[in-house]
Amino acid sequence: MRYLADDDEAMRHLGEQFAAVLRAGDLVILSGGLGAGKTTLVQGIGRGLRVTGQVASPTFIISRTHRPSGDGPWLVHVDAYRLNSLAELDHLDVDDFMDDAVTVVEWGKGTAEALSQGHALIDIERPRGALINGADPALGQRVVTVTTTGAAWQGRPWPTPHGEDA
Repeated sequence: MRYLADDDEAMRHLGEQFAAVLRAGDLVILSGGLGAGKTTLVQGIGRGLRVTGQVASPTFIISRTHRPSGDGPWLVHVDAYRLNSLAELDHLDVDDFMDDAVTVVEWGKGTAEALSQGHALIDIERPRGALINGADPALGQRVVTVTTTGAAWQGRPWPTPHGEDA
């Protein structure tokens, strides 16, 4: 599935839509360059899951856990940018929470797949030049592509993409 998001609020809205598809035990891996909108998408997922606390980048603390405000799943938000191996990711004990949480790993492509039998890979791309010449990083279109692997993801009702490139 391929989606277009025109700005940060559109990314958050897309994250909210994705949250409706996500279940406890799901692994979501985010891929995209610096400033692509990975954390912004996770903010929307958090809003959709109705978790407590501010969803912010876990870059320097590596992992943040957000409890649900109701009966929904927890949100575990990991930034694997500074991690060098699966062993370092494993030391975070993310798998201890996975049965009760939606686990989202930024920069996890090529490493985090080993945490689960299946996952959703969400690639976020910004058009070339979107962050140069003093452009506001909150603006600018993103192309968001979702690919899933594993039996648990088959038949999930992902939101219908909008726009010509969908």
